[in-house]
Amino acid sequence: MKYNREIKTKKRNKKKKILSAILIFVAIIYVIPIIFTVCNSFMAETEISANYGKIFEGVAGAGAGKYISETVHLKFIPDKVSFKQYFTVLFNSPDYLLKFWNSVILVVPIVIFQMIVALLASYGFARYNGKVRQIIFFSYIILMLMPYQVTLVPNFIVSNWLGITDTNWAIWLPGIFSPFAVFLLTKCMRRIPVGIIEAAKIDGAGEWKIFTKICYPLCKSAIASVCILLFIDYWNMVEQPLILLKDSDMHPLSVFLSKINQGEIGIAFAVATIYMIPTLLVFQYGEEYLVEGITYQGGMKG
Repeated sequence: MKYNREIKTKKRNKKKKILSAILIFVAIIYVIPIIFTVCNSFMAETEISANYGKIFEGVAGAGAGKYISETVHLKFIPDKVSFKQYFTVLFNSPDYLLKFWNSVILVVPIVIFQMIVALLASYGFARYNGKVRQIIFFSYIILMLMPYQVTLVPNFIVSNWLGITDTNWAIWLPGIFSPFAVFLLTKCMRRIPVGIIEAAKIDGAGEWKIFTKICYPLCKSAIASVCILLFIDYWNMVEQPLILLKDSDMHPLSVFLSKINQGEIGIAFAVATIYMIPTLLVFQYGEEYLVEGITYQGGMKG
């Protein structure tokens, strides 16, 4: 029996090692583009052109659509470290920083106010039953399943009718009332044991006190994880600003990155690196909340 147990343990450990090796390999593949972008942002423009110039000529230049026969050299370590691109982005070209702050101005209000709306709406969906509630919640699910491209034209028509096209409100309002956070937080609040709420009602607690003292604290991890997902989603938005904001000066950095021309490839790497920093910081400081919010729902293990 002991010998069989040892064999099973060895097989289990071997499987864990193989699985770990596969996961590490997959993780490296996902991390390589980030490392590649950061390292190349410190290359001189001439070195970038020498290594990858033919790619960009084939994509955006006069030879667009032609086969590239020259060998492309992928490099992670620059021959000479250069900060010229960052100096240009941060000091000599205010357009990039303007677009960066456009992204902040568009995304932060959406995350804050969508969470406020979602918390109140999800509490109502979780606490009350009825046919009207079921119909509304079912509508939320249908809207969430639809890709944004499907609702983009109706959003444009409504924004144009309200006279808010080419303003930040055209981006804020659809984002604030998006059903994504409502759906997730409703599922979280429904998992809160009914006995806890009934005990609070017996003690004389009203709905507001139940919401602020019981439901909100038990859903903190889920709220944090939803905030992270919302920030990442809207930080990378492209279609909404392109359709709803005609003035290019109001576009976020996510849209502006695609418009950097052929002669600014080095700057593109530097801007992309700066663009990644908020997302990486949010994930770095919110990783525990994200994992906990997915694993635990309403104080109960999911």
